[in-house]
Amino acid sequence: MAPRSKVVLLGPQRLHPTLNLAVDALGVHGRIAAITAGWEEREGEDQELSAHLGGRTINLRLWERAADVSARDPELLRGWRARIDAQREIHEIYKLRLGHEMECARELLRREMQDPTRELVLAECEGAIEAVRQLDAFHLKRTRAVHDEFMELWRPHERESVARHRREIAAILREVECLCVAGGHVARLVDHLRLFGIFGLMPEMPVVAWSAGSMALAERIVLFHDSPPQGPGNAEVFEVGIGLYHGVIPLPHAAKRLKLDDPLRVRLMARRFRPAFCAVLDPKTRLDWNGRRWRGETGTLRLCEDGKLAEVNAA
Repeated sequence: MAPRSKVVLLGPQRLHPTLNLAVDALGVHGRIAAITAGWEEREGEDQELSAHLGGRTINLRLWERAADVSARDPELLRGWRARIDAQREIHEIYKLRLGHEMECARELLRREMQDPTRELVLAECEGAIEAVRQLDAFHLKRTRAVHDEFMELWRPHERESVARHRREIAAILREVECLCVAGGHVARLVDHLRLFGIFGLMPEMPVVAWSAGSMALAERIVLFHDSPPQGPGNAEVFEVGIGLYHGVIPLPHAAKRLKLDDPLRVRLMARRFRPAFCAVLDPKTRLDWNGRRWRGETGTLRLCEDGKLAEVNAA
């Protein structure tokens, strides 16, 4: 999908909402479409969001619409579940391989940091990180193939169970000036965005997203947590994102989930995902895409290859 000309990524909104300021800065004065499908069965509990935006929101109700599709089209539902099962198995295999590759990359990067003048170590370290990149790319290729196979076999947008909702959604999108995408469960959110092909229906307008919403709209969805209850804390490329923008790996709640004071972890993540930059999207942060480049609100940070953090706009 071609990137949009105006995209705004915000930090989490629950405790420090800044969505209204972002929408006002975009010059939006009319109605606003909202997607809260990541909240799953709580999708309709959007009263606080609506009030924050002056009662101007129209919820596209993607979760509710998907439930209707499932009830009306059990054949499509079986195909949908088979796709999810295949994707889950692919991801489990990927995680198994990723653990070994990341262990090697971390150890070699640790040696490089201890003695950055050793050419042999430098070359091996870069090779290990490149191996992780290649594994990530292979995993994305496999997940994209699963999605493509599902779309070709089932053609959900042509089935009346889905098409009737797409017509209704398209009518709503013609009447609004902006689309806001909330967070929640990123896998459910991106699934519902794909099922209804939202961005194929939408005219050119600004898009504002936060938390899992910002992750779902990226080119690739990266899950991350340095200290999970189980496992080694390897950031995982989960699957292909919607691709509404490029060049950024969004890291919502980064201060809680990442050891940002650990130079080794910061270096490895920054080098692994280059040329995209990893953006720390904590409360009160903001990134704006104008169709050409990203601009960060003062205090919005990115991970750097020297193991430090720097403002997005810093040279």
